[in-house]
Amino acid sequence: MTQILAALARTGDVVRGLTGWRRFLLAFGLGLLSALAFAPFGLFPFLLIGFAALVLFIDGAVARPRPIRNAGFAGWAFGFGQFLAGLYWVAYAFLVDPLEHAWQIPFVAMLLPGGLAFFLFGACALAAWLWRDGWPRIFILAAAYALAEWLRGHVLTGFPWDIPAYGWGALPSVLQAVSAVGSYALSLLTILLGASFALLFDRDARRLAVIPGALALAFVVIGGAGAARLASMPTAFVPGVELRIVQPDVPQDQKYLPEDRVRNWRRLILLSVAKSKGPRPTHIIWPEAAPPFLLSREPEAMDDIKVLTSGGRVLMTGAVRLGVESETGQIVFNSFYIFADQGKLLATYDKAHLVPLGEYVPYAHVLNALGIEKIVNQPGSFTPGPGPRTLAVPGAPPVGPLICYEILFPHAVTEPGHRPQWLVNVTDDSWFGPPSSTGPKQHLLTARVRAIEEGLPVARAANTGISAVIDPLGRVVAKLGSGKMGVVDSRLPKALPPTLYHRLGDGFYWLLVLACLIVGVFAGRGGWREGLSRPPFRM
Repeated sequence: MTQILAALARTGDVVRGLTGWRRFLLAFGLGLLSALAFAPFGLFPFLLIGFAALVLFIDGAVARPRPIRNAGFAGWAFGFGQFLAGLYWVAYAFLVDPLEHAWQIPFVAMLLPGGLAFFLFGACALAAWLWRDGWPRIFILAAAYALAEWLRGHVLTGFPWDIPAYGWGALPSVLQAVSAVGSYALSLLTILLGASFALLFDRDARRLAVIPGALALAFVVIGGAGAARLASMPTAFVPGVELRIVQPDVPQDQKYLPEDRVRNWRRLILLSVAKSKGPRPTHIIWPEAAPPFLLSREPEAMDDIKVLTSGGRVLMTGAVRLGVESETGQIVFNSFYIFADQGKLLATYDKAHLVPLGEYVPYAHVLNALGIEKIVNQPGSFTPGPGPRTLAVPGAPPVGPLICYEILFPHAVTEPGHRPQWLVNVTDDSWFGPPSSTGPKQHLLTARVRAIEEGLPVARAANTGISAVIDPLGRVVAKLGSGKMGVVDSRLPKALPPTLYHRLGDGFYWLLVLACLIVGVFAGRGGWREGLSRPPFRM
């Protein structure tokens, strides 16, 4: 054991001693590996190793000139590697219309992961400013990193894709914790666990090993409690509700071609009425922007919907919707429709969280001048809706619609004061690339986590997959994989009572951030007196 601890200490000294490009490349490489923690791979140890390495990088930075800058760039390199590997599939969206958008791929490949990595630059720079010797430093990094993740999910509309909590996707028992504390709090605890392993590379590792041991034991308890929750709560179903999710598998570059529109529309109709092995579907769900044209301008299509919804069936679909004309032109929404018996339009919902460069161009007057346009082939930008809504559905519990990207945002998927009893997530993951792409699998995991957080089942309709029905504990009841044409027939799982996270939101997360900062800053060597006088700000 003594020899093992000595070897770990020497390894820690080597990592701390790295400077310049060697430190940058190691941080970048560990960032690449850390992306293997996320779906579909689920190799969570790589994420924990990355957090431990960041502690050692910051140790080395604060022992040399320009500690804030060097620590920040180590964090940026780690983040750049993780986001580059985890979000490579974004480039596929620019290949749908390659003549118009392929030239933007090099910029997107650098700017998106590089821009997101600046959140981790700030996290590690802040951590270096507050750094303390000994075990308290792991609490400083956990608080700073978790704060950066929250900001990444909120700044400029936010992009909370592959946050650290999702590294537990291969262990649904651990993910059950988000029903109580949420994804951001579980992310902080995950960062703290990984950072604590850096203590094993310290010279006094024998004494400090109790901390990573205690944190690992805490996660064993979390996982055990989650496993007990899963075992004691089998999936229950709403009587009388039979869902049919239609997955037409239409390639994005063929969806709106004039010569293919009739074929694509007929595919939706034929899949919807195909004979079922079980009970007759009562509620049919089509994916995002499923109709290949504007329904308001196609009376024959509305006649088809009248026939489809005869006998009391309900159709729910994503569709592009025209609003009233304004001074700047026609207002366009990415919407969700509910059609009842005989094609009666009961309700619409307009997407609130729009995708930058996908559905609108931020700072359009600048970027348009550079030739950068949004990738959705429709003039102008989509107009955002007012936010989450709960809609009444004949023959089923009230539903909360979410369009594609909107399923990403913790504690922002239900209408305040009007909790639905299930969520419908319509999406078009054909933008995410071929069936082998990791994007749709990551998107599905996100939907599973939202189900656990809210205690609500999710019906997910995707154009090219993965379509699925998810119960309120995140278990996939039925699904159809990527690149397959067909339907998912399933009963609707019952909702659970409001979860603790639904009631309290991110309150526990903020308490953890505050607690980690207090422990990290004030428990360092020198105690409270040193904690009250921060180190000088040295870039």
